[in-house]
Amino acid sequence: MKGSTVYRSIQQRGLHLGLLPQMAAAVNGATPITLDHDLDALPHAGRRLTVAQFADAVDDLAARLWAAGVRPGEHLVVHKSANADIWMLGAAASRIGAIPVMLSPALDAATVGALIERVGRPTLLTDTRTLQGPQGRQGLDRLPLAGLTRRVLIVAGDHPGAQSLAAWAGAPRVRPVIRPLDEAAVITHTSGTTGLPKLVVHTPRTQGIRLVPQWRLLALMRRKDPVAIHIPFVHSRMVAAMSLALLKELPILLLNDSDPHSIAEQFAAHRPGFVEALPNSLMDWEDLAADPRRPFASVKIFSSTFDAIHPRTMSRLLNSSERPGALFFQIYGQSEVGPAVGRAYFRTSAHKANGRCVGWAMPLGAARVRVVSRDGRPPTQDNPGFIEVAWAGLAKTYFAEQDRYAANRNGAWWRTGDVGYRTRLGCLHMLDREVDMIEGITSSLEVEDVVLGRLPELSELVVVPGPGDEPVPVICTTDDTPLDPARWRAAVTDFPQLAAPVQIPQAELPRTATLKVQRLALADHLHQRRNDPA
Repeated sequence: MKGSTVYRSIQQRGLHLGLLPQMAAAVNGATPITLDHDLDALPHAGRRLTVAQFADAVDDLAARLWAAGVRPGEHLVVHKSANADIWMLGAAASRIGAIPVMLSPALDAATVGALIERVGRPTLLTDTRTLQGPQGRQGLDRLPLAGLTRRVLIVAGDHPGAQSLAAWAGAPRVRPVIRPLDEAAVITHTSGTTGLPKLVVHTPRTQGIRLVPQWRLLALMRRKDPVAIHIPFVHSRMVAAMSLALLKELPILLLNDSDPHSIAEQFAAHRPGFVEALPNSLMDWEDLAADPRRPFASVKIFSSTFDAIHPRTMSRLLNSSERPGALFFQIYGQSEVGPAVGRAYFRTSAHKANGRCVGWAMPLGAARVRVVSRDGRPPTQDNPGFIEVAWAGLAKTYFAEQDRYAANRNGAWWRTGDVGYRTRLGCLHMLDREVDMIEGITSSLEVEDVVLGRLPELSELVVVPGPGDEPVPVICTTDDTPLDPARWRAAVTDFPQLAAPVQIPQAELPRTATLKVQRLALADHLHQRRNDPA
């Protein structure tokens, strides 16, 4: 069996997460999967597995969940410390016909409690650290779990009121249960930049369709170089990333630690040819371009989605690669729509690219995109319109919030919440989230792109509305070093409408589970500082 044969089968029958590891093992069971951490649920498995061993581990975990009483059609909330076993446990739940609800470890206990309540007495799968609460945060023990859940499972260890999966090690294996093609198969959540996250329902059909444009991107890799993946294990994007790498028979490096020193060591040891990571992680890794270990020398393709990527970041990473024709492929999309448009950047042009040009419609079988007027006038750079997406890969609904989903849906078209315009050549320019638009600023993201490119000492720049709705640049610097005011003034001469910058430590930036800056929360923080300077 070949990966291409399995891929064609997925296009017809949908992507079933619980079957994927076994299918990949049938393609090439010897392909290696390497981790930079130990698995909480399988502490003795080690950090280097073959795909066959990985598939067997998922089957083992599925048997344990069945022995614990989890059954087809039941919702299993997976919320535990960040670890690759999150993805494996989601696949294990899928394998027995349950519906995994993947909640980020970054969510606070109150938010998790609200989402569990929305699901309606699911089984909760977690770990002792999350129940007790990581340092400085309340744990799930503070919630009335007995009333919110059907049962509480932990991956290992002991905790009052919870059953450990370790107790069912060696449980009899169970035949796979396949979910209907258009019914809920996996539930993930939105970033929560504007409030309580929404629960996004994915089906086997929608998950399979989303692989189409990305399958072609991986076709650019002529060698079977390792694929390094550093994205949240709970995210819908992780389903696609793992599926593609497994079916393409590519060695996989699963990264949990984003610290630049650790990344440099891992990349120097494993020499990936493809890197997929969060935009903010890539930004944090920029300085590794000058590292003597040359961690990015082997990279042929950098890829990112989730959020805006700045031209400075792309340029520095591409120039640190020693591969001919190295490229940075940016995908624009969101959890509800999957990959919508994309664009490749090259080392000779990335530094001068317009970061707001997020790309063109991808090849046949991918999404359609349009920009709809907000006021009856044609959408332009100065009068951006609503960005909408249509294709069969759209998520099915928001769990228990169909009305909220329907409010964004107009027939086949989904309103993303972003605003922008299209150029004469058809390139989609995404200027801002509608809720983040600031009077007098064409695009906050464009300002950030330009100024970050002029001030390498900046590690982050976010423009938000100030107490008087004026555009306030919030800045962070490498090592929190004070910024030279003269250099700032020289860098922002093109943007006289900006207020004086506010510098804060980068650790104080409110972020989502995918490291996006929560702009509304940051704006509220500025208001509080003004009202309570102490």
